[in-house]
Amino acid sequence: MTRLHLRLQTAIHNGGGYAVLAALGFSFKAIFVKLAYAAGPVDAITLLAMRMGLALPLFAWLTWLSRGQSAAKLGLGDGLRVAGLGLLGYYLASLFDFYGLQYISAGLERLILFTYPTLVLVFQAIALRERPTLRTLTAMGLCYLGLGIAFVHDVSVAGVGEQVVLGSLWVVASAVSYALYYSGTGIMLKRMSSMRLAGLCGIASSLMVLAHYLLVADIGQLWQQPLAIWIHAGLMAVFSTVLPIYWVALAIQRLGPTHTAAVGNLGPVLTMLASWAILSEQISGYQLAGLALVLYGVTRLKPAKKQQASTQPKQAEA
Repeated sequence: MTRLHLRLQTAIHNGGGYAVLAALGFSFKAIFVKLAYAAGPVDAITLLAMRMGLALPLFAWLTWLSRGQSAAKLGLGDGLRVAGLGLLGYYLASLFDFYGLQYISAGLERLILFTYPTLVLVFQAIALRERPTLRTLTAMGLCYLGLGIAFVHDVSVAGVGEQVVLGSLWVVASAVSYALYYSGTGIMLKRMSSMRLAGLCGIASSLMVLAHYLLVADIGQLWQQPLAIWIHAGLMAVFSTVLPIYWVALAIQRLGPTHTAAVGNLGPVLTMLASWAILSEQISGYQLAGLALVLYGVTRLKPAKKQQASTQPKQAEA
């Protein structure tokens, strides 16, 4: 027992433990969403408002915690860029993802979202007017072949192809939105730390989500939600939103972005296992084959050298 405790302490001190905790936290987001949907009649925007409302003070804490990590003074233009990133990364990407999880399994959702690094490379190739390399195209082909195989599993289980297609399209939209957010972080990361940027973007997106909710719903409905939904929203806000961002920052300080991102590859595996153990979702040969292809494809992605530092897939989650 003492030896195991020492190993855990060593892993955390070296950063590996923080990276695993972050991957675990992010992977459980879809599980909490599915549990909340099963606990009562709650729609996507209401659940998202509960999550972001509970996360707002925690994002403020994250921003305060990172106050000494940036020497640059932020101006109006920086504020507008942060608001735009918050709109893409934590508002639209989260909203689309919550819509999608109403129709598809947590395992398929995680695989679709996990392809966002391929979209980042496509967007950057367009912006830089560069052709993707053969290696990049091959990796992307493997990722989407894996998605297609996993998609067959969900269609066969659900029995209603239209719902699976609709849910998948919503999550694809989420992945596109998050990839746009990621592509736009490069400039801002030159002016502030990743933790501070995540905290500020989280505050901006939380305010956007709450404003959206106030425009389309009665705030009094929030207090009528069952306690179980509030518990799942609270766990999502703490364990699957703010703490993983903090853990990623600690892991990057100790491991660097490349190794931290590599540990993030555990995400789809952890989600699939958790969805089987907690949600009783089936795991088939189709899913395992699709998972293997997506993981292999993502690990084969290699951005151009001049863009490698800014395009390394990092652990962050809508």
